[in-house]
Amino acid sequence: MKTIPSIAGFLLFASAVAYAQTAPFDMSREREQGGGSLVPRLTLPAAPAPAVLPQMPAEPPAPAPAPSGAPPTPPFSMGSTSRPASAPPPTEAAPAKPASPPTQLEPPPERAAEPVNPAPAPQAPPVRPSSQRTGAAALQRYVIPFAKFGLDGEYDRKSWSIYITPEQAAAPARLNFSYQNAVVVAPEASQLTVLLNNRIVGQQPIASSDSPSNVSFEVPVGLLQPGANLLTFEATQRHRTDCTVQSTYELWTDIDPAKTYLSFVGQEAARFSNTDAIRAIGVDETGRTRINFVVPALAQPGTTKPLLRLAQGLAILSGMPNETFSFTADMLPQPGAGRMTIVVGTPSELQTVIATPPAAQAAPLASFVTDPKSGGPVLLVSGPSWPAISSAIDTVVSTTDRPATAIRDALATQRWSAPDAPLILSATNLTFAQLGVRTAEFSGRRFRTNFNIAVPSDFYANAYGEATVLLDAAYTQNVLPGSHIDIYVNGNIASTVPISSTGGGIFRHLPIRVTMRHFKPGLNTLSLEAILMTKEDEVCVPGTTADAAPRFALFDTSELHIPDFARIGQRPNLAGLSGTGYPYNRAIQPTPLFIDRIDSDTLSATATLLGRMAVVAGRPIEVEPAATAGAIGERDAIFIGSISQMPPAVLAQLNIAPTIPATWRPSETAQSNQTEPSVTFDDWRSRVRGGVWRGQITSFQEWLRRNFDISLSSLQFVPGSEEVFTPRKTDSFLIAQGKSAAGGSSWTIVTAPSAEDLREGVEAITTHVNWPQIAGRITTFSNKTGKVESIPVGRFDFVASQPWSFSNYRLIAANWLSTNILSYAFLLVVLSLLIGVTTASMLSRLGRRE
Repeated sequence: MKTIPSIAGFLLFASAVAYAQTAPFDMSREREQGGGSLVPRLTLPAAPAPAVLPQMPAEPPAPAPAPSGAPPTPPFSMGSTSRPASAPPPTEAAPAKPASPPTQLEPPPERAAEPVNPAPAPQAPPVRPSSQRTGAAALQRYVIPFAKFGLDGEYDRKSWSIYITPEQAAAPARLNFSYQNAVVVAPEASQLTVLLNNRIVGQQPIASSDSPSNVSFEVPVGLLQPGANLLTFEATQRHRTDCTVQSTYELWTDIDPAKTYLSFVGQEAARFSNTDAIRAIGVDETGRTRINFVVPALAQPGTTKPLLRLAQGLAILSGMPNETFSFTADMLPQPGAGRMTIVVGTPSELQTVIATPPAAQAAPLASFVTDPKSGGPVLLVSGPSWPAISSAIDTVVSTTDRPATAIRDALATQRWSAPDAPLILSATNLTFAQLGVRTAEFSGRRFRTNFNIAVPSDFYANAYGEATVLLDAAYTQNVLPGSHIDIYVNGNIASTVPISSTGGGIFRHLPIRVTMRHFKPGLNTLSLEAILMTKEDEVCVPGTTADAAPRFALFDTSELHIPDFARIGQRPNLAGLSGTGYPYNRAIQPTPLFIDRIDSDTLSATATLLGRMAVVAGRPIEVEPAATAGAIGERDAIFIGSISQMPPAVLAQLNIAPTIPATWRPSETAQSNQTEPSVTFDDWRSRVRGGVWRGQITSFQEWLRRNFDISLSSLQFVPGSEEVFTPRKTDSFLIAQGKSAAGGSSWTIVTAPSAEDLREGVEAITTHVNWPQIAGRITTFSNKTGKVESIPVGRFDFVASQPWSFSNYRLIAANWLSTNILSYAFLLVVLSLLIGVTTASMLSRLGRRE
């Protein structure tokens, strides 16, 4: 009988619930109107309820997805949001207003603020899809020109420019990126800042150590301008627990290039209205720029010269650090970010490729058209004949032309490192503000900043020259003696200044001498690093790393003084080739280009190499295809192709083994019929004895270098002869330079075992990371190991590059004598003997004789 009241009570309860709620079944939590406790909301369907009474769970269940059409509750994205099992559930599922200020510092007036989780490890608000904000995005432009990108240490700032078309500048835009940081980074004291044109568009704590976080900031209207726009990522990072200088090397924040892009709304943003939009090619998700040529008449000999000129012009206009070129004859490639398709040919040649406007039948034409299949922009270069096509190419490339004798004042680097590096040709003073270094206050332990300069290809002061940094800086009384300021040149330490006084101090144009031995032709990166130690860091109480009180300041009134240096060309000098395109950047006449067989891979490799050389040279290098090596004569020339196509006489002239066309093949696995070499006791005895002697010689060489800065190569009167070079089987590509048969010109060969290896090797060696490593007389690359290795120059010839002057030749003699120590010592002894003999002869004639 007791069950009847229970059943009646249940039916009464079910009827009340069904009357109160008619929505589909939902287990989401809801706040009661009359109190603060949380109860699960049960919504029963219209069908009769089951007779079994459901049991209430001990803990509130996880919320189910919201019904269709309801705005989803944004998940937090700045770190872990997991709670312990005993933690109470959140008090509100969707708060009416943010609990803390939004992450964007300067939002436009019409944008609603996005909430940030006020938990101890806060997370960035989620990024809504573009379609939920302002409509479907029509274009995504990746903005990081590197395969990998990160910010390291306690302070790091990197800037470069991106080119924006007028259509993109007028469209609504958002900046999206994904980042992850080291687990030791303290989020409460670390901050990531993004700036566009020196205006902050986003700023937030660095708190994404568990997994990458996606962040999105809206770009204020009118901030992006047609043309170059400066993008800056800046990170201030502090360690969670450690206060030592060594711990600062554990701090890093990596930003994913594949998820860092500007998204533009509207179809107009994807349209290229004129050829100036070539500068807006940009990069793909891997930081590369790919320019694809479609040329039906590719095999015709007369097409090579204008195509290579166009490739160089496009490389200079885009100015990207990782550009590659490819050639096909009959198929339009798929469009995409960081890609541009160039269709070149007469209207009759392009009938099966793309429709040409009627104007191309009568006059040269270079304009963007729309690919009917993909809808992407295609640069069409056409005309009634190939001479007319060459004229159309000139209309595109002519803006990049510069006379060979014209002097430029900067090396173009802003597409990956802003500002452009000033080109220093003589004694110069540059302030840090001119070099892109701004005034900064610093509260950490290791402050580091970088800047770039460039020197010409005939730079010859690596043995005696010294630059000077005139430092304007200050430090507080907390900084202890033992702290120091270091200057690095291309990653090599060049000078150290200790801080020995207590009580703080101000440096006003403190001279810091910087040896120029690590300078090289072309781009050079200098770094200033301050190592700061305090008593607070030695104690390292909790919260010390988060102290924001500055202890060091660097002022942009600091100066870099470069003295006059010797200028004379050297042959061979691959460092000059990679630095400024020397000697081809100075050629007044067309440079002979030997290509024995023109195929897609070889032409692609040639265009990629010449495009990179044109970027560093600052102008297109005019080339003249040569059918035979004998037609080149005594001129600076380039030989490119597979090793089987290289003339044996040219290989012998550059001290490369003439047998390698038959022996150089990609390394294969060892054959099964090979037997293991026999090893005897006598073999090991000779190895050990030889190893002991070699070890002693190596130790002696290291002792001379460490204490006297002397190498054994400098202890010789006459440089030794160059050894014949044979590439290893692991090498898949080489570039070598030497003098011509008569010795009056430079010949450069670029070769590989096959045409495919040649294309892959050129694409790898011309990247932003590998290109500066080209040096010496021979540089090799292995596609298996990814290593770039160089053979230094043993014997070189001087090439006059400047008008004769006593001061320049005095500097040349000073550097040569500093390099050849025995010759200097011998000359010093001879001069001393002459002075002694002269003095004795003069004294013998003076006085009275008895």
